[in-house]
Amino acid sequence: MVELLSRGPLSVKQLAAPFDMALPSVMKHLSVLETGRLVRSTKSGRVRTYQLEQHALAAIDKWVSQRRASWSARFDRLERMLSDDPPPRRK
Repeated sequence: MVELLSRGPLSVKQLAAPFDMALPSVMKHLSVLETGRLVRSTKSGRVRTYQLEQHALAAIDKWVSQRRASWSARFDRLERMLSDDPPPRRK
C-alpha cells in the first residue's frame, strides 16, 4: 500500500483493488499506517482518501542511514568470525 501511495493519493477502494483482502482488513492496515504517521487521510463525503506523509518517510530514511554504517561493520565482523580468516589486529 505504501508503494501504491508513493504514486499519489488514493481512496480506500483504489488501495484495496490490487489486493485479495476484505475492505475491513484494508482499513485496519491503513489505520496502523496512520497511527504510525506514515499516511494521513481526508474524507470528502463518503470517500476517504489516503496519502503518504513524505516527512515521515524522510525520517525513516535518515534513521536507516545513521545505522547503516554500524550494521555494515557488525556484518563484517560476523563474516570474519564465520570464516577461517583470523580477525585483523587492532593497533
